[in-house]
Amino acid sequence: MPLDFHATHSTFSDPVELAHLYADLPHDPAELARISRDLVIHRMEGDLFAHTHPTDRLHNDAETRYVDDILRIIVERDSAPLGQRRAPGDRFVGTCRDFSLLHCSFLRHFGVPARIRSGFADYFDPNGPSAFHNDHVVTEYWDEQRGWLLADAELADPFVTDHWKIDFDPMDVPRDRFLVAGEAWQAIRKGRADQETFGLHPPHEGPFWGEWFVAGNIRLDLAALNKVETLLWDVWGEEEEGGKPGGQLPEAARQFYDRVAPVVSGEVSFTAARDLFTKDDTLRTPDTVMSYAPFNGPSRVTLR
Repeated sequence: MPLDFHATHSTFSDPVELAHLYADLPHDPAELARISRDLVIHRMEGDLFAHTHPTDRLHNDAETRYVDDILRIIVERDSAPLGQRRAPGDRFVGTCRDFSLLHCSFLRHFGVPARIRSGFADYFDPNGPSAFHNDHVVTEYWDEQRGWLLADAELADPFVTDHWKIDFDPMDVPRDRFLVAGEAWQAIRKGRADQETFGLHPPHEGPFWGEWFVAGNIRLDLAALNKVETLLWDVWGEEEEGGKPGGQLPEAARQFYDRVAPVVSGEVSFTAARDLFTKDDTLRTPDTVMSYAPFNGPSRVTLR
């Protein structure tokens, strides 16, 4: 049952009437990761690819929640088969979530159990592993011999792996190099890590770091484990009511996430993750969320 659940599409990963675009794709997870990489360029990769994103694409592409809409944008810019590498100017201008969700969609289409995971990576520093853990999303897919593996489709181009000096297989990301959000939370709470080393970027550049930010990632990760793959800046429930971003949380909130974090850490129990998400009103994603779009500002969005 758990593998069957993750081998079928969510509302977010379903290509719907554009499923025919997948007909000629390979079935190999690594090849599908490379195809995802070649269809998307990260908002922050303009300099890396010597490309300037048009402002409308920089602001709006990554506000696209659903794979069928992502695919429409891709084929409108270049109608070639999906397996054909796009020039940077013809790619979808997204975030780590979009590389991973597209990869996840390809895998599920071919019956491979897959899900996206929200957490923190230490490998986005051109000088090598960093003490700072960047907010990141990867794919977790099922390998018949080894079980669940982490794959980073954003790294599935040798040019990109060389830039970041990656010393591991992007289809088998070491779990000490990418900490899922629950494990990051526990490391902070048990004194093994400094909360200031987890966030969107170093804290002196903005408020998106620390306990508040890690807790938000726990909520996103739990939702994704239940096939609700929202945008990274969609918030709801307790987090929405919590006001402005900040570092530390009130003690009651800390204790709440102390209970949630183990459920989304290690070998995740499908039953426990389903029960927590479906039965807790503060964690379950509602029909309408508050979206804090980085460029377009906050707005309420009703999901499909």
